[in-house]
Amino acid sequence: MRIIEIIVSPTGQSQVQTRGFRGSNCRQASRFLEQALGQRTSEQLTSEFHQSVVLQQSRQSQTHQ
Repeated sequence: MRIIEIIVSPTGQSQVQTRGFRGSNCRQASRFLEQALGQRTSEQLTSEFHQSVVLQQSRQSQTHQ
C-alpha cells in the first residue's frame, strides 16, 4: 500500500512522509505537495529508497556479465 502523509506542527512547519514507494517514485508522487507547501529545508531518505536503488544496480550488473 502506498501512503503519503502530511504532518503539520503547531508552529506551521510541514513534513511530507511517503511509505510503500520504491526508489525515486516517492519523490515523483509527492512532488506536487512539496511544490504547494514551499521550499524543502531537509530530506531524509528511507530504507525503501535505498533498497530499490541497490536492487536495480545488482540487476544491471548481472545483465552485463
